Amino acid sequence: MGTRLQTEEAMKCVICKQGETQPGKATVTLERGGSVVVFKSVPAEICSNCGEEYVDESTTARLLSAAEDAMKTGVQVDVREYIAA
Repeated sequence: MGTRLQTEEAMKCVICKQGETQPGKATVTLERGGSVVVFKSVPAEICSNCGEEYVDESTTARLLSAAEDAMKTGVQVDVREYIAA
């Protein structure tokens, strides 16, 4: 199950085309160049049928920025709790 960028609030799942999304929490894993950063409790819309996760654009930008900062410090594996701004 992957994490996709969400473009609307409630929507029909683009993967299974059966379920509709509902607010929930996701775990997002970002990998690059030998570094792995895991974010827990990320706000997301989750498909009620297949469990596909959709993260909104501003949250995605925050995750990418935090992961980039961690990777610049040489982190190999990092697990973090997502904290909303």
